[in-house]
Amino acid sequence: MTTSESEVATSAEARQGLSSERAAALQAQWGRNEIAAVARAGWWETLLEVLREPMFLLLLGASAVYLALGDRIEALTLLAFVLLVVALTAFQSHRTRQVLDALRELCAPRAQVLRDGTLQAVSATELVPGDVVVVGEGARVPADGVLFEAHELSVDESLLSGESVPIAKSCDGTLPEPALAATRQLFFGSMVVQGQGRMIVSAIGGSTALGRIGASLGGITQAQSPLQLQARAFVNRFAIVALCLCVLLAVAYRWRTGEWVPALLAGITLAMGILPEEIPVIMTVFMALGARRIAAEGVLTRRLNAIETLGEVSVLCVDKTGTLTQNRMAVRVLFAQGQEQVVDDTLPELGEAYHELLEYLVLASEIEPFDPMERAFQRAGQRYLGGTEHLHGDWALVQEYALSPALPAMSHGWHAPDLSHYPVACKGAPEAICDLCHLDEAQTAALLERSAQMASRGLRVLGVARALHPGSEWPARQHDFEFSFVGLVGLLDPVRPEAAEAIAACRAAGIRVVMITGDYPTTAQAIAAEVGLDATRVVSGAALAEMDDAQLDRIIDRVQIFARIQPMQKLRLVDAFRRRGEVVAMTGDGVNDAPALKQADIGVAMGIKGTEAAKEIADMIITDDNFATIVSAVEQGRIIYANILKFIHYLLSCNFAEILTVFAAILIGQPLPLGALQILWLNMITDVFPALALALEPSAPDMMKRPPRDPRESLVGGQFLGLIAWQGAMLSALTLIAFEVGLRRYGGEPDGILRARTIAFLTLGFAQVVHAFNARSQRRSVFTSRLFTNEWLWAAVLTCVVLQVAAISAPPLRALLHTIPPTAFDWAVISACSLAPVAIVELSKLATRRRSRAAAPIKA
Repeated sequence: MTTSESEVATSAEARQGLSSERAAALQAQWGRNEIAAVARAGWWETLLEVLREPMFLLLLGASAVYLALGDRIEALTLLAFVLLVVALTAFQSHRTRQVLDALRELCAPRAQVLRDGTLQAVSATELVPGDVVVVGEGARVPADGVLFEAHELSVDESLLSGESVPIAKSCDGTLPEPALAATRQLFFGSMVVQGQGRMIVSAIGGSTALGRIGASLGGITQAQSPLQLQARAFVNRFAIVALCLCVLLAVAYRWRTGEWVPALLAGITLAMGILPEEIPVIMTVFMALGARRIAAEGVLTRRLNAIETLGEVSVLCVDKTGTLTQNRMAVRVLFAQGQEQVVDDTLPELGEAYHELLEYLVLASEIEPFDPMERAFQRAGQRYLGGTEHLHGDWALVQEYALSPALPAMSHGWHAPDLSHYPVACKGAPEAICDLCHLDEAQTAALLERSAQMASRGLRVLGVARALHPGSEWPARQHDFEFSFVGLVGLLDPVRPEAAEAIAACRAAGIRVVMITGDYPTTAQAIAAEVGLDATRVVSGAALAEMDDAQLDRIIDRVQIFARIQPMQKLRLVDAFRRRGEVVAMTGDGVNDAPALKQADIGVAMGIKGTEAAKEIADMIITDDNFATIVSAVEQGRIIYANILKFIHYLLSCNFAEILTVFAAILIGQPLPLGALQILWLNMITDVFPALALALEPSAPDMMKRPPRDPRESLVGGQFLGLIAWQGAMLSALTLIAFEVGLRRYGGEPDGILRARTIAFLTLGFAQVVHAFNARSQRRSVFTSRLFTNEWLWAAVLTCVVLQVAAISAPPLRALLHTIPPTAFDWAVISACSLAPVAIVELSKLATRRRSRAAAPIKA
């Protein structure tokens, strides 16, 4: 929807914003503020995508061959099983898309909008024409609009124009109409790089300038991660080996029986039963469900690839303010006229000596602040200066000078109706204020010493100055004013109570926490000591600037605190850590943090104080800005990876057992111990349910006491493959033993073979179910206090047991699966061989623990 600029009212009434009822009516009329809504794949699209997978096409082809050559009833049953696998896979894929859509909504940009007379944060998709929107540094303009208020506002319109040079915007009425219209217009998708402003929305969605040229903004990306690519490559290799074994099986069967058709059908059946077609799909499901679990911890995942990287993080670079601290700034100390005053809740009033300091501190601050520090100044002013002549509601802000890397100070020029001059208020870093006031060396040294003393108490320290402007043309820079020093202010941001415990957890997990802050070294040291970081050595931004890369590489592993760091220096620190082979997670909140967030292995943006620029480039967003939440996300990442290994461990060892059982029986001259439908039944029931339940395993007690995972580590390495192979061989051997016992007791006639197959079928099914408990850990005993911590696994086991019993009890299933009710002797054999895997694996784990008691634990 769009309106012409002439239709955009800029009256005082329009600037009050819309009511909620009016906004809802307009949204119903014009729709959501989206350029190109992300297409939501329906069931049919998901199903067709699954059917395009080569593995599923192979299974359907095998079903067709079986239908042409084999028994029609069995062939149709096999086809039904395959279609059921396809349907379940499509269901999981559709569920994954729903999870990603939900995450996309959570990660959607938000806008500050004036509704019902109050400033509210709403989803940018809910904006309508006529809304009054506040934009500030780091925010992406959420719709086309016309400015009616601007303070030092500059925007990057490169998304539209391709020009990366920021464009100044203003409401300067002295400009001619064409120029004024251009400087007042803001466009959807532009990035605010400096200043603040208010605009009235003139166009939304596809009617914006960006929408008309067909651009679109990204959300959650679904590109396959390295782990998913590894899984797919492994499954393809496993499938080739399995198919080769099936061909050998068919050849061996033909060699023994002299018949090709039964041999071909046996090979096809085995291939249909043991191909691990579900692993790539389940990997995606794991990642999506993992993203949902992490979201419950307060972390929104914008890129699923980041979930697997969480388990590899070895260096965690964090800011101090709002991450280790509570981001609840309060004015705690005032220093003026050589006196110091502690400000707390018990202070009833402020001495006259400090009134001017607080007055000019408020004048140098934003009128409608978003930053917690600016809000703290306004709160202190209202509390201690309310009702005095030191608060100036009738003064108008007429000139602004913004902070810059070269001069970390900002100034406001005011028009005072009762004064013949313009008061100028300035605040900034103490050294910058000393420079602006042209203090001599002795005065500067004394003030910086006082500042350092305040900072050593964990305070963030700013200086305040004042000047008078006679009323002629405003100077181009702050240095041209004759500033006078007013005082120092110290702000306290309390440390989060859980920060020290979270840092200790990182230390135990082999993760190095590094504080990178723009605050003073003494302030950073005080906070670091309180949360348990090594505060003995601090590197300042100035010292870092003097180091070359070789010098930085030599000291970076010995320093945990970097203070007075410029945003672009964060990028250099990230590069230095990565050169050492570290996997780096970096937190950030500002526009200038974006390069470091992008360069880090995991960029983490702050959800509360973070700008849209930081959120868009980040891999994850912390909704509460809490360091402990980041640590929880790292633990969840480790859990997800560990559970993927458990799933693969269980599924492949069961599949290998099925291959080996049939193949070995033919080689040693036994009849086939499992029928075609029995193999598919096991593949559908006792393979899948416990494997999926293992994905929901809770965290191991020592999960955060292990070193980070090596990023070069293969998903399925040689040692892991060896474990899968010997445990699959064990399950196969127990099944063949049970089958041989049945043949010896009941003979080799058809009835005897039927009973022996039933014994083998039940033995392998129950043994696989029992083996799920072995797969929970590669070294811990099954018989621990954690035996009952995964209720989903117990539910899966119970389901499998009930279905296995139904397979020999329900007449339709007995006829379909060719089973017969076992005798008491049969149950004894089945029970002994089914429970044996636990005893055998327990002995193996005991031997492993004894050999590596002093070594780091193997993957669990």
